Amino acid sequence: MTTCDKVHGAMPRQARLDAPNTLHHVMVRGIERTTIFQDDTDRADFVARLAAPAEHGALTVYAWALLPNHAHLLVRTGSRPLPRSMRSLLTGYAAAFNRRHHRVGHLFQNRYKSIVVEEDPYLLELTRYIHLNPLRAGLVRSVAKLNGYPWTGHAAILGRGERAWQDRETILAYFGKRRREAAKRYEAFVREGVAQGRRPDLGGGGLIRSAGGWAEVLALRRKGTRAAADARILGGDQFVEDLLKEAEERVKNTLRLSGQVPELGSLARKIATQEGVSEPVLRSGSRTRSAARARKILCQWAVRKHGYSGAEVARFLGVTTSAVNRAAGSEEPPALAKHT
Repeated sequence: MTTCDKVHGAMPRQARLDAPNTLHHVMVRGIERTTIFQDDTDRADFVARLAAPAEHGALTVYAWALLPNHAHLLVRTGSRPLPRSMRSLLTGYAAAFNRRHHRVGHLFQNRYKSIVVEEDPYLLELTRYIHLNPLRAGLVRSVAKLNGYPWTGHAAILGRGERAWQDRETILAYFGKRRREAAKRYEAFVREGVAQGRRPDLGGGGLIRSAGGWAEVLALRRKGTRAAADARILGGDQFVEDLLKEAEERVKNTLRLSGQVPELGSLARKIATQEGVSEPVLRSGSRTRSAARARKILCQWAVRKHGYSGAEVARFLGVTTSAVNRAAGSEEPPALAKHT
């Protein structure tokens, strides 16, 4: 277990859906409903630590709310991945909290939850939802009280809080060009959301959750499962599908760069040697039984085992994509000898 794990509970060990300029709804919870903000000193410390990555361009912060045993953030990643920013924020805060309150052990739940968000229409909906949390929780009694409440980003958007690190202009721009008028319209928008109550529809795709990170999404694709939804994503069908495709390409590129996925030429030579044909014959379109079998095995290994697309293998072999996909089929490829 790492030092980070010992301080506040295990941070996420599997890759999250993340890329520069990605919008995330992040939820942080105390372990076993532990209170993570006991007083204003705690809250001010957490906010100062949230401000740090925002001031350095690692995060753009649109909305946030601190509740006694959890916190909500709506952020866009910038110069570094979300896990790095969250690790710095939560590790530092947990250590300081434990010192202040003379406690030991984990403070946060094992994994913070992060949902990739499609900007339209969810940027405004989530800003409102997050900022209404203190009202729903009974920490304030009305929107009028919420307007001056210091532990959400709502007051800052209205111009009533000194939070220069928070991006209020992006939200206000949706409500008008003149700041004062935009702030009034934004406040009216928030008031309209009170009657909506809790919004389970804003909690992520809600249809399926992949087994883990990018690699697990890719594994589903290799098996022919074209999942167009994921509980880590909040958005329309096309947004989800595009994001999962991006995930697939990201994993393949990462694995290739790390040497875990062989180049097609190397794989072809290994299979050709094992099947007793030359690589040029394998790629020549020859219809001999040995050449056809070698091509089929190459298609199976490249597409089903190593995540190459049918189009990539087709370009390598000089055949059609449909021919590659037919050859890859649904059966498992035969084993390859370790030394050929």
